[in-house]
Amino acid sequence: MHPTDIANPNYFHKVVDCQWACPAHTNVPEYIRLIAQGKYADAYMLNRHSNVFPAILGRTCDRPCEPACRRGRLDSKPVAICRLKRVAADLRGDIGDRLPQVDPPNGKRIACIGAGPASLTVANDLAPHGYHITIFEKYDQPGGLMRTNIPSFRLPEQVLTDEIDYILNMGVDIRYNSPVTSMKALLDEGFDAVFIGSGAPRGKNLELPGRYETDRIHIGIDWLGSVAFGHTDKIGENVLIIGVGNTAMDCCRTSRRLGGKSVKVMARRPRGFFKASPWELDDAEEEGIDIVVNHAPKRFVIENGKLTGMEFERLEWDEEAKKSRIIDTVIFPCDDVILAIGQENAFPWIEPGLGIEFDKWEMPKVDETTFQSSRPGVFFGGDSAWGPKNIIWAVEHGHQAAISIDNHCQQLPVTERPAAGMNLLSQKMGLSEWSYSNDYNPVARQNKRYPPERTSFTSRARR
Repeated sequence: MHPTDIANPNYFHKVVDCQWACPAHTNVPEYIRLIAQGKYADAYMLNRHSNVFPAILGRTCDRPCEPACRRGRLDSKPVAICRLKRVAADLRGDIGDRLPQVDPPNGKRIACIGAGPASLTVANDLAPHGYHITIFEKYDQPGGLMRTNIPSFRLPEQVLTDEIDYILNMGVDIRYNSPVTSMKALLDEGFDAVFIGSGAPRGKNLELPGRYETDRIHIGIDWLGSVAFGHTDKIGENVLIIGVGNTAMDCCRTSRRLGGKSVKVMARRPRGFFKASPWELDDAEEEGIDIVVNHAPKRFVIENGKLTGMEFERLEWDEEAKKSRIIDTVIFPCDDVILAIGQENAFPWIEPGLGIEFDKWEMPKVDETTFQSSRPGVFFGGDSAWGPKNIIWAVEHGHQAAISIDNHCQQLPVTERPAAGMNLLSQKMGLSEWSYSNDYNPVARQNKRYPPERTSFTSRARR
């Protein structure tokens, strides 16, 4: 065992498990104390300093902090960190005068591709320092997959718009309906740096017999986008969702709201190996969604050009769910099938010969510390860098990329990173004082009582 190195600031971060587990290292204990004191605006601003979107993340975060929470080691349930973030956001009041002030222009121009959480974080960090930020967005509204893939019953339109507007109102130049079709042409415009935050916009397909004989088989993220923008407003009564990630949970709950009476989520493996967050599974089952385990898709059943069902192999797995054997096959009737089996990056607009290298999986080669690509001045972040993760990871990528972009524009090495922040002034104590009580509140974790947004559905129709 190595001795404790108190000269290293990271030591003090690591001993606060929840804060260290958060990709953006949000100061969880401090903002919970502020909430307990009724200082909701203070708690919101403390959150915003690191995670940028407290109201959005208070509803949608994947909660990496909660499995790390020490309370979970006391009575098996962590503190409701995510929902407390939402409490601070919902009760914050007007915080307009507390947002960062924008410095005079410094003459540097930064291009951001995509108006998702990673690009918006870059803009949030650099715009106040006088950088001219131009965001190129292919849709007519900002937010990226936060807008197109998270249903409005989980993330209401106004919540999303308010937090994005805090950033755009810093003087960000956002160009809607402006997809980047040529990286070479963009580079020729003379930007001082380019940040690529275009996400993972291509849903994975399932190449099985019958796949292209009907139009009732949908790619999950495309289908959710169609619902979000009001192009799709109904679905058949019997719906099968293929996949058990969080996108699958959004698809099944949205299907229920659009008319699906029998909605089943089909899983290849046992429940302990699902990718979806436990609370997402719980919410789906509360709404009557059936989750069927140990079934592998085999073919789509098409009769007279119409989708009538889907055939599955029923599997039996070993304890580690690595080896399986087929028990038999079974057909589930359905009117629609939604494929939610993963997402992929797509960069058809990045021409070869620009110095931006890709690996054998067609993923960009990106430095994990600086987020710079193989071409100096071009940076990646969010899902576009290493594939699908979640919003809080995209935010942290944006923070780190912004540091590198600032260094690049100031002609400093992008490898130079600021020292980890640490302020212990508030913890000064007398010789016989304890900063915090050594006890804990034994009150059990409470189930949140949701407002109407939980049970209703409204599409995000185009403005």
